Amino acid sequence: MTPQLPEDGLVHEGATMVDSVLGRYTEVGAGSRFDAVELGDYSYCDRLCDVANTTVGRFANIASFVRIGATDHPLDRASLHHFMYRSAKYWEGEPDDAEWFAKRRARRTTIGHDTWIGHAAQIKPDVVIGNGAVVASGAIVTKDVPPYAIVAGVPARIIRFRQRPEIAARLERLAWWDWDHETLHARLLDFRTLNAEAFLDKYEGEGRSDA
Repeated sequence: MTPQLPEDGLVHEGATMVDSVLGRYTEVGAGSRFDAVELGDYSYCDRLCDVANTTVGRFANIASFVRIGATDHPLDRASLHHFMYRSAKYWEGEPDDAEWFAKRRARRTTIGHDTWIGHAAQIKPDVVIGNGAVVASGAIVTKDVPPYAIVAGVPARIIRFRQRPEIAARLERLAWWDWDHETLHARLLDFRTLNAEAFLDKYEGEGRSDA
């Protein structure tokens, strides 16, 4: 599958993509590798990221050297080595283990809207990072992260929340990340100058303009 290049976006030198789709205004950093990735509108990653089997929402901020959805080796077999499933590399006429590859591809990671994944963080397969969450630099995330939580450490644990629960719930209901490009531009000054609660007070109840 040929990657779908982003409208008004940028793919830097050395980035490689297989079976991946990039949304509008996205950016893929130099030397990054995407395999079966859906990158939502306005989301970006910095250089040398390795992302596999992952759905990324809109407005995600992914720092350099991040790894998401790292593929597994079989822990329950006699060997860990990939000769068992990349067998064609070793024996002529011996097919690869398609069932194993399908199993790995099905274990998708989900990164929510308006998230921030810090430098050199790792996020394991099947994990869901909630909307508005932050993963600290160097964290290794093995479990789901609630919306608007900030997690850090190895393994990652919640250290605090970006917003109070009631503000986080209101932001999710507002779903400003679904506003169209023109609406975002029209409200840019308020994004820059209002805190979350003031922003909500101004725009809740107006409905939203979908992209």
